Amino acid sequence: MSQQYTILFDLDGTLVDTAPDLMRAHNHVMKKFGYPTKSTEEIRNLVGQGAGAMLGRSIWGQAKKEFGKVQDKNVKEAMVRDFVDFYGKNIVNESTLIKGVKDFLIWAKEKNISMGVCTNKQEHLAVDLLKKIGIYDFFEYVAGHNTFDYCKPDPRHLTSVIEILNGDIKKSLMIGDSETDANAAKNAGIPVILLEDGYTEKKITEIYHNHLIKDFVGIEKIVSKYL
Repeated sequence: MSQQYTILFDLDGTLVDTAPDLMRAHNHVMKKFGYPTKSTEEIRNLVGQGAGAMLGRSIWGQAKKEFGKVQDKNVKEAMVRDFVDFYGKNIVNESTLIKGVKDFLIWAKEKNISMGVCTNKQEHLAVDLLKKIGIYDFFEYVAGHNTFDYCKPDPRHLTSVIEILNGDIKKSLMIGDSETDANAAKNAGIPVILLEDGYTEKKITEIYHNHLIKDFVGIEKIVSKYL
């Protein structure tokens, strides 16, 4: 029997449009600590490297001098703690699956493709989100920001999951929406399919990718070329 093919997925902005719920959690924390709030569209540019990075980047965007305040370890830890607590309680209020995701996961399962999630969201939040939105059972492994001692864009975030799934680097593929995903895949030596309206400030032309998609409708045609 030939080695099973492996597909790794990012979560926020790739499988699920989580921006509305992330925005609410972000704004809850910002109001509490006296910082400006953000719109859903603005949040899409801040997501991708974990809660702490998102909050720091949000404040950095206001004024350089403000960032010094969040450098205070106790303040930053309190902000992240409040964010995770609020977000965890309101994780699927408005979040929705990206168009075509469910049909593609069903197709991939029927093709005996091994699937895992590599996200910079905390692991317990990722698992909870996947369960509540109804797609958790499609995945054999979920690796979050705190699963290993490293995370994306470190390629080991991907290669470790492939190893756990008994996969083969040469028979693996990454689907993501940002430079964090693309750089991890590129450095791991695996092809990457990029969603064009990702959670990133960068233009698509600035991000490495092998294929570009609007959503998951028809993605089977691209993936079939690798099987």
